[in-house]
Amino acid sequence: MDPPSTGSGDPPGPGPVAAARPGSLMSSRHLRLALCLAPLLLAAGWAVANRPVMYEGVRRLVSADPWWLLAGAGFTGLNCVAAACVRQGALPDRVPPGLLLASQFAAGAANHALPGGLGAHAVTLRFLRGRGVPPARATASIGLYSLAKSGAKTVVLLVFLAASPAWRRLGDLVPDGQLLVPVACVTGGVVALVGVLLTLVRPLRRPVTGLLRSALADARQVHTRPARVCALWGGAVAMPLVQGTTLACVGASLGLGLPWAHVVLAYLAAGTAVGAVPAPGGFAVDAALVWTLIAFGSSPAVATATVIGYRMLTDWVPLLPGTLTLSALIRAKVL
Repeated sequence: MDPPSTGSGDPPGPGPVAAARPGSLMSSRHLRLALCLAPLLLAAGWAVANRPVMYEGVRRLVSADPWWLLAGAGFTGLNCVAAACVRQGALPDRVPPGLLLASQFAAGAANHALPGGLGAHAVTLRFLRGRGVPPARATASIGLYSLAKSGAKTVVLLVFLAASPAWRRLGDLVPDGQLLVPVACVTGGVVALVGVLLTLVRPLRRPVTGLLRSALADARQVHTRPARVCALWGGAVAMPLVQGTTLACVGASLGLGLPWAHVVLAYLAAGTAVGAVPAPGGFAVDAALVWTLIAFGSSPAVATATVIGYRMLTDWVPLLPGTLTLSALIRAKVL
């Protein structure tokens, strides 16, 4: 017996659906390929746009002491380990340590795309969501990470200011009252605007209030576990010390002539002063760091070369392997 006619010449069955599947698979494959290649293209474009800076840094670093540079590279790797410790300490859930460390290495490359650490936070958020962490808890852990990082850096800076008499040389770098007044007015206006929006706009107030409740609950839970406390605050204290030591190693390779404590203090002071400026790659911090090293007694040429070498060692050299790691994590569906 013949099957009933469908009123058209097409045979029965899920033919159109089956025909749509290859196209959807191809589009998904193309999207994944584009996501994998995007970090590499971004790194290449950034390198082309900054050719003079890269050339100057390479030219000066050719004559630098390679052993001091190797020591600085080692401390650069330790910074990723410290960042991974802080990320784990800010989260009650346990995540795979190897993948977490790889994600932090890839996050360094993502910071060249977005200012203010947003690239690293975006990579970390995507990684935590892929590990099954709820969105509210993942976002709260990023807030706790940022709070612990800035708080620990401020404490370390205060300790160095109290222990070293070199802080008096920073007086010339402090802006006068004419500049502080508009900065304070802008800051107060932003805080007031955020307060008004949270008070009057209910659709905005509800998710923010829920996020704050989740963040406080997770923070209390984290601080009841000694291992998480050690990872969170120990890593947060270690990060500025490791970064400052990396700068000191680069300075020693170029003959900067400043003691370790002065170089670390210069790094902490410059980073705290302009660390909130949303500039990709930390260019505002680099400019302040050059002036701070000069205030401590370094020559302008050597201070500039030191900062260029530091940026090359911490950002430019890891950029290619970082983007490759980022692409590999995307391809493996970890991100």
